[in-house]
Amino acid sequence: MLAGMSNDMSSEDRRELLRKVTDAMVGGAASDAGELVKLDEILASAAADYAVQVRSELAKLVAGAPAFGRTASLFALDDIEVAAPILRKSRALSDSTLLKVIAKNSQAHMMAVTQRQDISPTVSHALVEAGDDEVVVSLLANDTARIAHGTFEAVTARAQTSTVLQAPLVRRKDVPVEMLTELYLKVENGLRLEILTKYNTVSGAEIDKAFQRSRSRVDKSGNGLPPDFRAAQAKIDDLTRRGFLTPPGLATLLREGAGGRTAFNIAFAQLADVEFDLVQRTVAARDLDTVALLCRGAGFDRALYLTIAIALKNSGDRVGPSAEELGALYETVPVQAAKRAVRFWKARTAA
Repeated sequence: MLAGMSNDMSSEDRRELLRKVTDAMVGGAASDAGELVKLDEILASAAADYAVQVRSELAKLVAGAPAFGRTASLFALDDIEVAAPILRKSRALSDSTLLKVIAKNSQAHMMAVTQRQDISPTVSHALVEAGDDEVVVSLLANDTARIAHGTFEAVTARAQTSTVLQAPLVRRKDVPVEMLTELYLKVENGLRLEILTKYNTVSGAEIDKAFQRSRSRVDKSGNGLPPDFRAAQAKIDDLTRRGFLTPPGLATLLREGAGGRTAFNIAFAQLADVEFDLVQRTVAARDLDTVALLCRGAGFDRALYLTIAIALKNSGDRVGPSAEELGALYETVPVQAAKRAVRFWKARTAA
């Protein structure tokens, strides 16, 4: 049957022969397992002699026939026109074959793999390691793909600089919640609100598990200490010994201007119970959303947040939000979500 499928056959003859192969696959001439194995061997051996168009038509048939493992494995490594239906649908492919495809073939092949049902953690990790951002986005969008914790870490690291990965990662249902804290400083406001919503809705038990996972992670994003850090730390230590380091005292430190900024950052970090580097980065970027989150998590009142936010806004070159808008921003941050975010930031640097 297959020996008669030459490249110079008319399309009508080729369709008739493919129909006969289809009949065999669904229970005609090859109704028992032994016949299916023979047909699979013959098809795999002869397929290389056919043109791409013929192989492509055969691949569409083989993709829905689990018994044709040998042919499916061969077609999976073929040109994308042939491989695509196999990679998307064939249940005959092993992880070993899929890993070969990822290692040796194109991004288009990897994209087809991301559209499979029930992708294993091993295959997911290989796709993240070898795939471009479009491949990773497609993988994240596949709810049936199983993604391991270490793979989520790799995607989170890439998402720090790749904006196209951020929304799919934040919206992935099974993303570990501690990963969201690492993204918070990098994503736009809409995604920040989604992250806070997740923190508010995740169970306390899951938060505790995520916190334990976070404790083994180290934040390596530090910008280094400013030249006046030691002098500023001595000043804050003195205020602490004398009982003068209180939230309202932050306003006094702010009034010292740029020269007192390091002392303010140290005091803010100490009162909010987070790392200095986090506050330093937030203040330097005049990131008023994160300032609001830190203030809510630390229990600072609305008036103190407005004092800090307006001072930081006025230190920039651009016109920022009004006091009314800043107040509304402060109120939109859920206190529980803010406390959970602060807890994760502390855990990231505890190691």
